[in-house]
Amino acid sequence: MILQSNTSSRPNIWRLLFPVFLFCTTLIPAIGLAHQSPNTNILLDINTKMVAMELQIPIPELALSFDHNISKSPATIVEDYGDRLKAYLKAHIHAWVDKENPWLIDIVSMNMDKGIQAFSGPPFWELRVHLNLQPNQGEDTRKFMLDYDVVMHEVINHTALLSVRNDWENGIITDNPLAVGVISRDMQTMTIKPFEVNFKKGSSWKGFTSMFRLGVEHIKNGTDHLLFIITLLLPACLLFSVRHLLKIITAFTIGHSITLLIGVLGLVKIPVQLIEIIIAVSILVSAINAITPFFNGKEIFIALGFGLIHGLAFSETLQNLHLTSLDLALSVLGFNLGIEAMQIAVIAVTIPWFIIMSKTRYFRIIKNIFAGMVSLAAIGWIAQRVTGNSNLLSEATDKLLLFSPWLILGLCLLSMTLFAISFFLSRFDSLK
Repeated sequence: MILQSNTSSRPNIWRLLFPVFLFCTTLIPAIGLAHQSPNTNILLDINTKMVAMELQIPIPELALSFDHNISKSPATIVEDYGDRLKAYLKAHIHAWVDKENPWLIDIVSMNMDKGIQAFSGPPFWELRVHLNLQPNQGEDTRKFMLDYDVVMHEVINHTALLSVRNDWENGIITDNPLAVGVISRDMQTMTIKPFEVNFKKGSSWKGFTSMFRLGVEHIKNGTDHLLFIITLLLPACLLFSVRHLLKIITAFTIGHSITLLIGVLGLVKIPVQLIEIIIAVSILVSAINAITPFFNGKEIFIALGFGLIHGLAFSETLQNLHLTSLDLALSVLGFNLGIEAMQIAVIAVTIPWFIIMSKTRYFRIIKNIFAGMVSLAAIGWIAQRVTGNSNLLSEATDKLLLFSPWLILGLCLLSMTLFAISFFLSRFDSLK
C-alpha cells in the first residue's frame, strides 16, 4: 500500500520538478557555454636545467584580484600595467626544493590573447605569461614544490589546471598537454597548499626515440614535403642511377638539416606563413621541371636550396621545447633521422614504380599527368596559404591524399601493367 501511494504521487512531483529540470538542462549549460573557462591553465615544459611555465589567465578573473580597471581596455593591459603585473605575479608564484632557498622566477614575456565565445559571439581575453623557474645548483627540476595562488588568493573558487606540455626525458612532446593536477583552495581549511610536482625520472634515450618518432610523424603528415622530393626525382628516373638519386636526396637532407639547426637556435626568424608559401612554390617549380626539365641536371642544387626552406618549417616543431644544448643536439639528430627514415621509406615504395615505367613508351605521358596533378595541388596550396582560406583545389588534394596507400598500390599496378604491355608489344614487333 505504501508503495502504491508513493507511485501515485510521482506525477505531481514531476510537474513540480519539471521547470527546475528544464532550467538545469537548458539555461545553465547555455550560460556556461556562453562564457570562457574561469580557470587558469598552467603548462609546464621540463628539462634538466629549468622549468618553463606558460600561464593562461582569464581577464575577468584577473580583474577581480588585481585591478578592476584592466577590463576597460584589455588590449593594452600589458602596456598599461606591465610592471605592476610582473610584481604581482612574482609575489604569488614561488617554487623550491628547499623553502629557505627558493628558485629564481624570471618572467620572459607577457601578451594578450583574444578569442571568440562559442555561442554569445563577443570576444574574450586571456593574459598569456611565459616564465622560467630556475632551480638552485644541484637541485632536481623533476621534484619540487610549486606555491601558486594567482587570482585565487582573492577569488576563492578559482582553480588552476596544471599540465605538462613537454617532458623530453619521458618522451612527452605533444600538442595535447598531459593533465597532472589542480591547484585550488581547500574549502575546509580555507588555505591554498603548495602543489608537489613529482615526475618520474626519464632518460636521454626516451627523449631521442620520441624525437625520432616525431620526425617520422612530421613527414607522414607533411605530404607537401614528400610531393616535392618525389616530383623532383621524376626526371632522374629516365636516366636511372642510384647514385644520382641518392645525391638529390642527400642534398635535400643537407639543406633542411642546416636550417633546422639554425631555426632551432633562433638565429633566423622568418614568418611561418611565408615559409609555407615558399614550400608550396617549390612544389610547383619541381612539377613544372618534371614536365619540361629546365634545371639541366642541376636537381642537386635545387634540392639543396629548397631543402634550406623546408628545414625552417621543420624547426618550428622544436623551438618551444626549452632544451639544454646536449638534449637539443640529440633532438635535432633524432628528429632528422626520423625525417630521413620516413622519406626513404616513401621514396622506396614510389620511385621504383616510376623507374619501371621509365622503361616503357608510356612514361612521359604518365609523368606529365602526375606532374600536372601536383601542379594543381601546389597552386591550391599557394592560394590557401596566401589568403588563409581553403579552396576547391586544396580541399580536393587533402581529401585525395587520405587515400595515399591505395594511390601507391594503384601506382604499382599501373607500372606493372604498362611494363607488361610494353614488353609484349616489343616482342610482337620483333616477330614481324
